[in-house]
Amino acid sequence: MVELPKTGELAHFYPTQCKTLLTAKEFKDYVSGKKRGPGALCMRGVMWFTEGLYTLGVNYRNRQYDSGKKEIHQVNVPVVSVGNMTLGGTGKTPMVAWLARWLRQRNIRVSLISRGYGAEQGAQNDEAKELEQLLPDVPHLQNPDRVEAAEVAVEELATQFIVLDDAYQHRRIARDLDIVLIDATEPFGFDHVFPRGTLREPLSGLSRAAVIVLTRGEMVSEDRREEIKSRIRTYNQDAIWIELQHKPAQLLSASGETRTIEQCQGKKVAAFCAIGNPAGFRHTVESCEMEVAAFREYDDHHLYEKADIDSLTKWLNQQGPLDAVLCTHKDLVKIGVDRLGEVPLFALTIEAEISAEDVEALEEILLPLVQQISEDDSPC
Repeated sequence: MVELPKTGELAHFYPTQCKTLLTAKEFKDYVSGKKRGPGALCMRGVMWFTEGLYTLGVNYRNRQYDSGKKEIHQVNVPVVSVGNMTLGGTGKTPMVAWLARWLRQRNIRVSLISRGYGAEQGAQNDEAKELEQLLPDVPHLQNPDRVEAAEVAVEELATQFIVLDDAYQHRRIARDLDIVLIDATEPFGFDHVFPRGTLREPLSGLSRAAVIVLTRGEMVSEDRREEIKSRIRTYNQDAIWIELQHKPAQLLSASGETRTIEQCQGKKVAAFCAIGNPAGFRHTVESCEMEVAAFREYDDHHLYEKADIDSLTKWLNQQGPLDAVLCTHKDLVKIGVDRLGEVPLFALTIEAEISAEDVEALEEILLPLVQQISEDDSPC
């Protein structure tokens, strides 16, 4: 059976934990309605019943924090949270990287803090490894107790500003600003809270957000973007509205070799990924004007073992001559090799592209937080 996460831990749950019954793809087929028939109807009924119980728990927990019955821990530096309303990938890493770089450009000592989902004891998870390569001068602390991690960041690393990664539903730490990302391709979690849908909490939770960022807007029409915005405004009329596009940056190998997008246009490639929204990655690859001969999906946070590498190599051999095989940066840091068989392996790295107007709106809300930093605490 699908094992429910504990109340309050929904932000860290992914359907990939349901190994005994459903893969992530099967789970999404059920909640989206793609899977049909009496068995599927029965499954959705069970999911619907459990959704009601879980939603009661989530709402109760939020009321506990709203009323002050549950303690919210204060941190003596500005704190910004970047999070999601839905399970799976919303393209959060480029937003976190953009924010950290913006702070470092102003000589602010910033630390990233996350729970460290899927990491083995004492090790980094895939997202931390990716961010470490993207942001080598920004510490990333992973700890299920994020309050403890925040204390370490401030007391031992002299951190001046904390970015909480994937923490919208983690309310134990007080934050000055909540940034919530909405994926334009699956914005509302199929209109149900987990397990009947992919919402981490009811959409009414959007009311806590100060900034709402629509990601992957380039994958839908302008009318659809306006429709999404209009619906979100029924839950939050005051949040700053930002639209972020995922811009392909370059191709990167495990050894550090790079290629420009232009160098690979027209080339025949295969691609694979283990992320929350594989369709988003496929769209990005195809937007680079490469010939995608084959595409393979794994569940989010999949750990590549030798059997997976062997299977991928065999799969590539079946595609005929290829110029390269592409994956996400998050996949590459887990695989760590330059080739799969005879085919060069590259990550297609992604950067956040935000319009000048939206950057100005973001800066207007971020700069007052930067100004809170004591002038006596001289920047590095």
